[in-house]
Amino acid sequence: MALVRATAGGDQLALHALYECAQRPVFTLMVRMSGNRETAEELTLDVFHGVWNRAAAYDPANGTVLGWIMNQARSRAIDRMRRDGRLKRTDPGTGDPPDAHLEAQDLLELRQQGELLQAALAQLRAEEREAIEAAFFGDLTHAEVAQRLGQPLGTVKTRIRSGLRKLRTALAAGEGLP
Repeated sequence: MALVRATAGGDQLALHALYECAQRPVFTLMVRMSGNRETAEELTLDVFHGVWNRAAAYDPANGTVLGWIMNQARSRAIDRMRRDGRLKRTDPGTGDPPDAHLEAQDLLELRQQGELLQAALAQLRAEEREAIEAAFFGDLTHAEVAQRLGQPLGTVKTRIRSGLRKLRTALAAGEGLP
């Protein structure tokens, strides 16, 4: 929280510290959603540029700093995929799977992070898991998730928020994240 406040005040070192703390999960999400390392790198930088510009708007009542940053990352990736017309996780031009451009170490880390995420998702109630998977892995807005699941929008938002809180706790315990 102190880093976000300092960033809002124009402290570039605070932004750098935020970047060091959060760039790995942001980059991992970007690779997963875009399927392209170069695009993920570009989007990761865009996310932190957005953090710089919107740090003053952060409200701790709406979640943790990492959650706020990851939400920006997800939105940025969805916007980019929609703009580029790439809703699939492969590059139709090359026919290569998304992992084809990654190095072995990156693949190993992604696989390990995926296993941690799967284990954490397994701890959620079915309703929470279903809503989170539809929103984050299905690239749907909360309203689209509510429509698909036939649930009220408020219920879906509550399930996603509750599930994300549980995931954050489980992943922090598994990886030592802040």
